[in-house]
Amino acid sequence: MAQKSKTGDIRSKALDYHEYPNPGKLEIRPTKPMANGRDLSRAYSPGVADACMEIAANPADAVRYTAKGNMVAVISNGTAVLGLGDIGALASKPVMEGKAVLFKKFAGIDCFDIEVNETDPVKLANIVTALEPTFGAINLEDIKAPDCFIVEDLCRKQMNIPVFHDDQHGTAIVVAAAAVNAMKLTGKSFDKIKVASAGGGAAGIACLNMLVNLGVRVENIWLADRSGVIRKGRSEPMSPQQEVYAQDTDLENLADIVEGADLFLGLSGPNVLTPEMVKSMTPQPIIFALANPTPEIMPEEARRVAPDAILATGRSDIPNQVNNVLCFPFIFRGALDVGATEINEEMKVACANAIAELARTYSTAETAAAYVDEKLIFGPEYLIPKAFDPRLLSVVALAVARTAMETGVATRPVDLDAYAAKLDASINKTAMIMRPVFSAARTSHRRIVYAEGEDTRVIRSANAIIEESVDTPILIGRPEVIVHRCEQIGLTINPLEVFDIVNPENDPRFHEYWTSYHRLMERDGVTPDTAKAILRTNTTAIGAVMVHRGEADSLICGTFGQYKWHMKYINQILGRDGLSPIGALSAMILEDGPLFVADTHVNNEPDAQKIVDIVIAAARHARRFGVEPKIALCSSSQFGNLDSNTGVNMRAALKILDTMDLNFEYEGEMHSDTALDPALRQRLFPNARMKAKANVLIYGNSDASGATRNILKEVSSGLEVGPILMGMGNRAHIVTPSVTARGLLNTTALAGTSVASYG
Repeated sequence: MAQKSKTGDIRSKALDYHEYPNPGKLEIRPTKPMANGRDLSRAYSPGVADACMEIAANPADAVRYTAKGNMVAVISNGTAVLGLGDIGALASKPVMEGKAVLFKKFAGIDCFDIEVNETDPVKLANIVTALEPTFGAINLEDIKAPDCFIVEDLCRKQMNIPVFHDDQHGTAIVVAAAAVNAMKLTGKSFDKIKVASAGGGAAGIACLNMLVNLGVRVENIWLADRSGVIRKGRSEPMSPQQEVYAQDTDLENLADIVEGADLFLGLSGPNVLTPEMVKSMTPQPIIFALANPTPEIMPEEARRVAPDAILATGRSDIPNQVNNVLCFPFIFRGALDVGATEINEEMKVACANAIAELARTYSTAETAAAYVDEKLIFGPEYLIPKAFDPRLLSVVALAVARTAMETGVATRPVDLDAYAAKLDASINKTAMIMRPVFSAARTSHRRIVYAEGEDTRVIRSANAIIEESVDTPILIGRPEVIVHRCEQIGLTINPLEVFDIVNPENDPRFHEYWTSYHRLMERDGVTPDTAKAILRTNTTAIGAVMVHRGEADSLICGTFGQYKWHMKYINQILGRDGLSPIGALSAMILEDGPLFVADTHVNNEPDAQKIVDIVIAAARHARRFGVEPKIALCSSSQFGNLDSNTGVNMRAALKILDTMDLNFEYEGEMHSDTALDPALRQRLFPNARMKAKANVLIYGNSDASGATRNILKEVSSGLEVGPILMGMGNRAHIVTPSVTARGLLNTTALAGTSVASYG
């Protein structure tokens, strides 16, 4: 009874998800402004005529002036909806809407779902073909076999855009990726294995075709459908696609052909593969039991007779889910971006190999966060990547685009290096703004010491440094813990060899470090015993001493603890070297570009001179990102209307700035909305010297700047680069506990480049 209640609750929640707050899962939004008559005249009559005539003169310009180049149609007649069968076109609409959502979510592709009341495959193909002017590609979905073969074949012959039946080819590509990695784990080779397959439908045939593309010999493929083994001369009907795999044999049932097989491929029904059949396979059998929701055999049953079996299913609650979402958004992304006229076999193989290779690399912090209870390390339990691995877009789309160009089906070839950077920027919002910083970092070699070297975010960042730059990471932490954490997150490196590790519990440099600290602090009440205790337990102090002694160039700390606690020790040690923290600058990456906010952490309420220092430092740092600073001095006062503390300080700072020969725009004091809305500013203060929208906001107290930073992060989904500790000459940066591995990598790049040249 309780189970029924739970099932009913799941069903109710699923229906609510589809109904509220608005029915369905899709909507259309404009991408251009529509606020006044001028916008209307450009979007429609008369301005639209100019775009129409350009396309009439050159049809290829449709991708310049319309959304066609990023538009896919998901088309079905509902005759073979996954797990539901022939439910008709209308009832298939929630599935097709869901497919469209996945296109947008995973690859940024706009999509229309089109459900067609037509069961005649030739007529359906004619309907699809007639839609070519609207779309850049066609995704056929949930069309029964053998009709799906007919529809796809006719459309591909008649259309000059990619046509892809995902039930066939998407499944086949992911199966191929899993097979590639299974071969690596077992030491088997495609040209020698025996394959036994159950199913023989559209997906099954496509999978077998892909395996042939990878090197499996047709004579080594044995196929059975519900009528028995596909063999020459049998009385039961076979489709032309099945006949390709018809063997000259007297064997009749699945058990006969599974014996001695290296790989079982199931796209049939529940429980058709028995433990006895698995026992008859070769050692280390590879079993892809993909029937949904109940596979041909459950993994625990297979492993009971073959503990060394490598298994994959179609279920999300079992490791190695063969899920089409690993493929279709990204293969379409690559095909659309180069204007491919088709998705050919070479592009499919490239897609499969890219997916397989991704699983063999260590997982990202983002992926690990999405799958907290799973160990994402390449092996029998992790053959293929997870759907939420953000690298799929950049890795797979790039491989597909490259192959499309190499095979001559790309009508709009791209510069692959620039394309790779564009893809990376689409999944890492900080990538574009960080590009000039990373470029500069690659030209210098710096030693970066991390105070919290046992943190997995730090370890991931340090590993990325080794792979992507010439900097040397130094980790402060217990070696055995760092080794264990590397194993936990799937890094194949030996950290004792690739990292310089400072062990706070037992390091030969301990005497040198505590005596250095004591010499700096002995007239501030620090005794030798206190110095020893601090340098044995305080990793921020250890890192700062290393920078002070010249054994490291920059310190990064702050993954736990309070910001000002870390700053205390940085000031104690590095402040003795003539450096002084000016302020903390956060670069917030928003949809319409970066917005810099200061001072978020260092000064509670800076005086006028400190504000001036913050303004000048912020301008210098903004230029490191390739941004020409337009600085607003923000306050509760607006152009002299209120004598608040921040208003008085900002006006005094403005007077000092006006006496200086500065090469950037600034204005104040003003409210935040006035800073960001030039039209409002013009109405309130027509003679303002700064006409553009501000991109750097300087506040008169840390409450206002910190609140702005946090609101931008939480409400506007802003990503933060920083906070950047200004005034320390890049010798120290303090991050915050919410920092990600990517954020640490960004801070490391900032620490690895000079600030002085951006004055």
